[in-house]
Amino acid sequence: MFLLKQKTTLPGFHLALGYTVFYVSLIVLIPLSMLFIKTSTISFADFWSIVTAPRTLAAYRLSFGAAFIASFINIFFGVIIAWVLARYSFPGKKIVDALIDFPFALPTAVAGIALTTLYSSNGLLGQFLYKIGIQSAYSWTGVVLALIFIGLPFIVRTIEPVLQEIDPEIEDAASSLGAGRLQIFFRIIFPAVLPSLVTGFSLAFARTIGEYGSVVFIAGNMPGKTEIAPLLIITKLEQYDYSGATAIALVMLIVSFILLALTNLAQWWASKRIGMS
Repeated sequence: MFLLKQKTTLPGFHLALGYTVFYVSLIVLIPLSMLFIKTSTISFADFWSIVTAPRTLAAYRLSFGAAFIASFINIFFGVIIAWVLARYSFPGKKIVDALIDFPFALPTAVAGIALTTLYSSNGLLGQFLYKIGIQSAYSWTGVVLALIFIGLPFIVRTIEPVLQEIDPEIEDAASSLGAGRLQIFFRIIFPAVLPSLVTGFSLAFARTIGEYGSVVFIAGNMPGKTEIAPLLIITKLEQYDYSGATAIALVMLIVSFILLALTNLAQWWASKRIGMS
């Protein structure tokens, strides 16, 4: 008996795999390897002194801390927005749906200028926030607000398709059996969206860690206070301190890989738990 080869539109496995490895190496692996190569030109003592300098540690705290807070806030509002878009029809829905993707298309520098104008002390919203003691620009708060703007689409677009796939009849059946709204949410909806929620959070977090354009205007860029890590890297490059810039970037890369691995582990655990339940 002869085995028939499955016909596919794309090239064979070996050829397609070769193109994949070549392209990924050219676009991702080779540029990232340059960080390790350039950083290896300095001694470990110099590397350690650069990445543990007070100014560098403050920039790390701001970049990672603000990205985490912004992504965490987007979880709550992102779920609500995704729920409304997935379950309800209302006038202007297409406009709202298009506005969710606006941060993808808007140049980050334009977003930064717009947010700074909006949240400055004499801005449309900032003037009210300043009156109640909230410094919404040139502070941690301004950085978080900018990162919320950038990261929201990742949460919404990851959760919305999952909510659309959940059959409303399942919720009606649970309601007819006496389940309350909270029980329906935590027993039916939340387990279904948990893996995509973790994915959306990781995408938003990874995107906002290295955000520069929308943050640099509203942050204030005060060394040790409101200076983000990407700006510190740019400053090092402008000073022709390439080894220092790559050292800081390498730490961000390593931490990002660790966080991504932990996120994938959490997503796998959530999927496994749902499968067992």
